[in-house]
Amino acid sequence: MNIIALVKQTPDTAQLSASMDGLKLSAEGGPRIVNPWDEYTLETAIQAREEHGGKVTALCLGPPEAADALKTALAMGVDEAVLVSDPAMADSDSLTSARILVAAIRKVGAFDLIVGGRAAIDGNTAATAVQVAALLGVPLVSYVAELRNLDPSDRTLSAVRLLEKARETVTSRLPALITVVKEINEPRYPSLIGIRKAARANIPIWGCKDLSLDAAAVGAGASGVEWRTELPPVREAHIEMIDGGPEDAARTLVDRLMEEKVI
Repeated sequence: MNIIALVKQTPDTAQLSASMDGLKLSAEGGPRIVNPWDEYTLETAIQAREEHGGKVTALCLGPPEAADALKTALAMGVDEAVLVSDPAMADSDSLTSARILVAAIRKVGAFDLIVGGRAAIDGNTAATAVQVAALLGVPLVSYVAELRNLDPSDRTLSAVRLLEKARETVTSRLPALITVVKEINEPRYPSLIGIRKAARANIPIWGCKDLSLDAAAVGAGASGVEWRTELPPVREAHIEMIDGGPEDAARTLVDRLMEEKVI
């Protein structure tokens, strides 16, 4: 099977802090990680290859530093990794990003399955994978919590979708694109051998010329949506320690909460 895993590098939300102006979060210079949902993407793709053979290609659209996310993918066990990066592609919205990814997918070649995460934690639109599937003209199965049957010979897959109040089992033909949720698996840790191999890897970078894309047709100028990421204002915390035994402390706590109109 030829499997493509869509990966994105996102800010590390566990380490975010307010920028110098106290509000706006700078997209540059902060800690970056593999989009957490895409850890399940990579594990799903690798497990499918382990069961059915073939190869997994990790594909990432982002700035040059996003190569670090692909090195994580290689360390986990994907076979190949490609970074799609060009200054002209900066600030592309989800649809423009999907068009870029589709051009890259076509350059990779024939595929049986594309796997993406539920969403990216920065934009959280969950739209790009949907748009990729539409542009490629392949079936989309979203919010997959269980890949019940993947049959390359019969060219079908069966999956369980995690909906808000139910689970839905669907069957699709291949090639197809699926997006996965965290219930589908437990992502593996990169092995020491994998980390060493990834550190030596030469990750190809495809720009607009490589994908035969017009620079004017990508990036902010070709996008209909502009994203701004901001943090809420920083608030100072105040800690008050309550002395006394359990009953006295409880009564004091209730009194203080009533004074502050919390209860």
